[in-house]
Amino acid sequence: MNEAETRAKLIDPSLHRRGWTEDHIRREETAGSIVLIDDQPRKLGKGRVDYILRLRLSETTQPVAVAIIEAKAEYAPPNQGLEQVKRYGKLSNVPFVYSSNGHLFVEYDAFTGKTSKPKPLSQFPTPQDLQARYEQHKGFKLDAEIAKPLLTPYRGGEASRRYYQDAAIRAVFEKIASCYEGNEALRALLSLATGAGKTYIATQILCRIADAGLLRRALFICDRTELRDQASGALKGIFGDDVAVVSGKNPQKNARILVTTYQTLDVDSNEDTGNFLVNNYPENYFSHIIIDECHRSAWGKWSLVLTRNPDAVQIGLTATPRKLETTEDTPEVREDLQITADNLRYFGEPVYEYDIGQGIEDGYLAVCSIHPRNINLDHTGITIEEILARNPVDSITGQPVTEEEIRERYECTSYERRIELPDRVLVMCQDLFSALVQRGKPEQKTVIFCVSDKHADEVAITMNNIYVDWCGQNNRQPLPDYAFKCTAKGSGNDYLPDLKESSRSHFIATTVDLLTTGVDVPPLENIAFFRYMRSPLTFYQMIGRGTRLHPPSGKLMFRVYDYTNATRLFGVEFLTKLSPRKDDKTGNKVKEKGGSYNVESQKIITVEGFDVRISAGQKSILTMVNGETIPVSVEEYRERLGKRLMEEVSNITLFREIWIKPNTRNQLMSILPDGGRSPLVLRAVSELEDYDLFDILGELGYGIQLRTRKQRAEAFEYKQEKWLEMMPKATGKTIKAITAQFAQNGTEELENPKLFQLPMVKKAGGINALKEFGDPKQILLDTKMKLFAA
Repeated sequence: MNEAETRAKLIDPSLHRRGWTEDHIRREETAGSIVLIDDQPRKLGKGRVDYILRLRLSETTQPVAVAIIEAKAEYAPPNQGLEQVKRYGKLSNVPFVYSSNGHLFVEYDAFTGKTSKPKPLSQFPTPQDLQARYEQHKGFKLDAEIAKPLLTPYRGGEASRRYYQDAAIRAVFEKIASCYEGNEALRALLSLATGAGKTYIATQILCRIADAGLLRRALFICDRTELRDQASGALKGIFGDDVAVVSGKNPQKNARILVTTYQTLDVDSNEDTGNFLVNNYPENYFSHIIIDECHRSAWGKWSLVLTRNPDAVQIGLTATPRKLETTEDTPEVREDLQITADNLRYFGEPVYEYDIGQGIEDGYLAVCSIHPRNINLDHTGITIEEILARNPVDSITGQPVTEEEIRERYECTSYERRIELPDRVLVMCQDLFSALVQRGKPEQKTVIFCVSDKHADEVAITMNNIYVDWCGQNNRQPLPDYAFKCTAKGSGNDYLPDLKESSRSHFIATTVDLLTTGVDVPPLENIAFFRYMRSPLTFYQMIGRGTRLHPPSGKLMFRVYDYTNATRLFGVEFLTKLSPRKDDKTGNKVKEKGGSYNVESQKIITVEGFDVRISAGQKSILTMVNGETIPVSVEEYRERLGKRLMEEVSNITLFREIWIKPNTRNQLMSILPDGGRSPLVLRAVSELEDYDLFDILGELGYGIQLRTRKQRAEAFEYKQEKWLEMMPKATGKTIKAITAQFAQNGTEELENPKLFQLPMVKKAGGINALKEFGDPKQILLDTKMKLFAA
């Protein structure tokens, strides 16, 4: 028996005999692939399906997941693939992991770290067995008062949540219940990639606590008005008028759930007084506090919110990884290390983590394609002599700069920070614009991260000028506000709605750090680094702007154009080696020496006349390798995809048989890397949009000759000429019309429910014409088999 048969015929009956009824079992399903067909999003197939065992105390309580089972084929060893399912168990936040071939099973116990010897399924633990072991190790009883949120059902059911969101919510409730029993501080930290739905998780946490009768008064605090408005909207959808946004003039004391920013509470920086917080909310005013973006460079004045509410349940949310180990030693890196150390000191280790690589693999986040760009000046550097030879001037006054005023060598990381190079800005903008045009059109939603406010101005002006010239050369009317500055010192938030929603304006946003956190721009297709990055935490926040899927526009991936080697920060291990910051005598945190470079306070010179050239580096794709998220080259990505394909399907004949049937094709796609989207990603980065995925995979795994969809349809007609001549004339014409639809839109068009209603197919004879030759279903299958053999 294969895996599915083993589960249905051997494992399920054995589990049922041990007390695991359908009420105890949930099949958690990941998103799988999404493609656009006829401008409508459609799933290619199911993603990974995890077989979860849950404890249910009564018909009215929320089941609690405790175990995951991996079914293996009957002929396989029972422990085959145990390491992989252990990873799935961690992602599902369950302590007991099982692998079984239908006769024997092995158990991995995350509490003890031990794996059992194979045992017969007749000895599989009962629900009562696992509940007793779960309660013993967690330190609380499931029917205890402190565990009520864990057993409180999702309001409206579980349909809207994803498996990892449920895992994160359970992890928080388990940690808090354990802290109550152990008389510890009630704190929990969650680390989830941008786009994974932290606001949804926070909302559900508060909702279930409230429904359990344990919520007195809650505070949701964040560092951007965008995040505040997003959170308040989600919370009002559940709590209604019990939710209020705090403003500087209205503390909203009558509301049960307050949503606000650090700035409103007057605790944003060490220079703030904290008066608004202290004057309006006495100590222990809040029973629950959720801190969004708690990775911010904080642990200064804003910690007042936490220290004044020591009895509150405090939950920190962050989108940055927990570990950081790097050989670089800069003020930014030291600050990152310190923030991470402070977070771990206060909250402890994250109770649950879900990173960008896992989100991509599951099909919930957009795939990241990395396009390195090499700038000659950045590699060779420039000397003081070369600067002086080009008559440098003060960027503010325009007056000449003397040799005496240039006291240090300007390294490439200083470009646009202390030395402006207009030639470099122009060539970088021209290169990026050309890349956008090459990808289809210049009007793509893009964020360019710049060095300073002034640099952002220059880049926006230059991109606009290039765009206007291009439109003139191509007889096109330029769209308004093509490129615009979006920084704290500019109009900033005023243009964000247009960046997110307008399809006729505001395509290129140049920014410094306004768009690093808290801004949700799902249609964003490109991120460009025009500034040197030293902070891994800030880098991950910037990358997070592009991770969201956007089905209306067909966005499945985003591209990173890296002009400054910023993507070297991908994959650095986050292992904090610093101790938490110590308090000084005043109770404030001691500030690290060095700090960030103050761009605006330094003298800036402008130098023109340099020969700037840009060459393309090796493209790469962000993906999961052995459980870690790292960039791999396109060639390596191809190899990984090809290897996985060959593991599942050994030859081209079997591949064709699988491909022509939607259910078997979708099953195959779902087990390929990156949630089944790897062929789509490879087609996009390899610029093979005219080729069907059959050809992409067929060439990769079996070395078939690549044919465009049009070429394949044409080859079918002459290679199957005799077969077509055997048919009634209307039947042959209809089949040719059907393969013409394939030439336009690919495999999925052959399975379009409205295929026979399409004008060309209907005019040729439609389904009635196929009936003249036999069973239309079989004729379509034969047509597909012959088409993919052409």
